[in-house]
Amino acid sequence: MSGANWFIFGAGFSGLETGRIVAANGMKAAGTTRTPERFAALAEAGLEPFVFDGRWLDKSVLQRLGEVTHLLMSIGPNENGDPLVPAYAKQLRHHTGNLEWIGYLSTVGVYGDHDGAWVDETTQCKPVSQRSFDRLDAEKSWAAFADASRVPLATLRLSGIYGPGRNTFGNLADGSAKRIIKPGQVFNRIHVKDIARAALHLGAGHTGGLFNITDSEPAPPQDVVTFAAGLMGVAPPPEIAYDDASMSPMARSFYGEVKRVSNAKVRTTGFVFDYPDYRTALTAMWQNGEWQGGRH
Repeated sequence: MSGANWFIFGAGFSGLETGRIVAANGMKAAGTTRTPERFAALAEAGLEPFVFDGRWLDKSVLQRLGEVTHLLMSIGPNENGDPLVPAYAKQLRHHTGNLEWIGYLSTVGVYGDHDGAWVDETTQCKPVSQRSFDRLDAEKSWAAFADASRVPLATLRLSGIYGPGRNTFGNLADGSAKRIIKPGQVFNRIHVKDIARAALHLGAGHTGGLFNITDSEPAPPQDVVTFAAGLMGVAPPPEIAYDDASMSPMARSFYGEVKRVSNAKVRTTGFVFDYPDYRTALTAMWQNGEWQGGRH
């Protein structure tokens, strides 16, 4: 795959990590950020930087897309829907004559609430929040674009993302960590490096389809806080009943959905998770000091 040429729309937390791994494997990579102030961060990761603010697609981006074989979309929909398709579908098709694969980073939120049952890629999507409805619409827009372009599309449905600089250790360190107790509540999670590795794996095989990119152990959120506190050698914060917890409307909405998300399908492609559960990931980040981040 050394001849692959990647373009990542939205080189934020997940997109930048993907670009870093792509570049580290000897492939060309470019990515967008909302302002030129982050150009240095992209360049440090090995990406050629471009600006895309979600509203205007610059000619320099379109010209660069002419070389691209692998396109990864890591920007969520805005108030007008997906910021690239359908608004720029015609321009994108015109300027991506060498395109071989598309990846779209979505969310397991599209499944909605399933009362704690296991879900997989065949499960009916029944979104609850507006942002999940918007994501499902964006998935459909990209599927239509890929079909019209005759290019395989891998839709990566991600669970709660964490990694260097964005994790429970940081929350414990700054005092923002909470142990909110809601009986029966579990969440899946995914380390950002496994997102990047999964995108690279699927792109290398030109593999299309829906894939849950998530860990193998949905767990109560308070268990993660307790485990991280143990590694740090600090006392975990006190337990707070869900009904008594102070949370933002968005945070509270996450607790309104309970499901266990299976990652079996992506593993059938030969992909192996480096961090199949939160204990493996948190232990590694604590031991190597990576939890503090700094690269993102």
